[in-house]
Amino acid sequence: MEVISMKKRVLGNKLKVSEIGLGLMGMDHAYGEPLDRQKAVNLIQKSLDLGGNFFDTAVIYGEGNEKVLGEAVKDRRDQAVIATKFGITGQKFVNGQPELILDSRPDSIRKQVDESLTRLQTDHIDLYYQHRVDPNVEPEAVADVMNELIKAGKIRYWGLSNAPVDYIRRANAVSPVTALENQYSMVYREPEKEIFALCEELGIGFVAYSPLGNGFLSGKYSQQTKYDKSDVRQSMGRFSPEAMAKNQAVLDLLAEIAASKGATSAQIVLAWELAQRDFIVPIPGTTKEKRLIENYGAAEIVLTKDEEKRINDALNQMTIDESYF
Repeated sequence: MEVISMKKRVLGNKLKVSEIGLGLMGMDHAYGEPLDRQKAVNLIQKSLDLGGNFFDTAVIYGEGNEKVLGEAVKDRRDQAVIATKFGITGQKFVNGQPELILDSRPDSIRKQVDESLTRLQTDHIDLYYQHRVDPNVEPEAVADVMNELIKAGKIRYWGLSNAPVDYIRRANAVSPVTALENQYSMVYREPEKEIFALCEELGIGFVAYSPLGNGFLSGKYSQQTKYDKSDVRQSMGRFSPEAMAKNQAVLDLLAEIAASKGATSAQIVLAWELAQRDFIVPIPGTTKEKRLIENYGAAEIVLTKDEEKRINDALNQMTIDESYF
C-alpha cells in the first residue's frame, strides 16, 4: 500500500508536517554500516513521493547525514521540512566510557547553524533543535540566539530535545518553542507523566523518536536474534533475552491486532501513537524502501476507540521494565 497524499499535523500551531516523519540517524549511525549514499538519496526522495515531508537529522549522526539530506531535497526544497540539531559538538572518552561534548554557547550555536546550512545546501532550517541541554548555558541565552536566527531567516522555528520541564518553560518565555523531541513508544511512556500536559498548556508539538523502540516493537526480533558488532542493539538492554522474555506479551498483543486488521505490528504501533494526542508526530527510521512504505502506511490505519482501549488496557496491565528503554 503506497501513500498518495499523507495527512498533515501542525507542530506548535505553526509548522505543518506529514503526520509520520523519517528519522535519518540509522542511515549513518548506530545500526550497522552506513547506507550507500545514492540509496539514501533515493530513499529520501521516495519519502517525498509518498507524501512524507518531515526529515530529522543531526550533525552528531555523522557529517554525511546532513549532506545526504541536502543532496536529496535540493531540487525539491519547497516540499521538504528539514529538522536538524545543535548543542552536541562531538564525543570524548572518560575512563573508557563515551561522553557527549555539549556546547550551546551563543557563538558556538552561530557557528553550528552556518555549518549545517552549508552541509544541507539550503539557506534555512525549518526546525532547529537543541539536541541536549548544556548545563553551562542558561535557557534564556539559548532562546535569545534562536530569536536572532529566526530574525535573520536562518531558521524558521526551534525546539528542544530531552529538556527538563523548567528549562522548557524558561526558554519558551523568551522564544516560543515549536516542538519537543523525546523518546516515546508503547514501552517507553515517560512523556505521558508531565511532557504531554506541558505541550497542551503551551501549544508545543511533540516529535517522537524511537517510536518502535529501536525496532523492538516491530516483531522482527526475538531472544535468538544475533546482532552485528556495529549494531547498537547488541548492547542495548531492551534486546537482551531477559528483556525480550519480560516484554513478550506486548509483542504478542500487537501481532494479534495486526493480523485482525491486515496490517503489521509496526503499523499498529504507529497508528496507536498517532491516536494518543493530535500533536504527536512519530519519526521512525529505516534504510529500506519496503519499511518506509510500511511505516507510512500506518497513516492509513484508523484504530477504533474499542481497539485503542483494548491496547491501552493491556499495556496498563503489563509489567514493562522501562529501565531497559
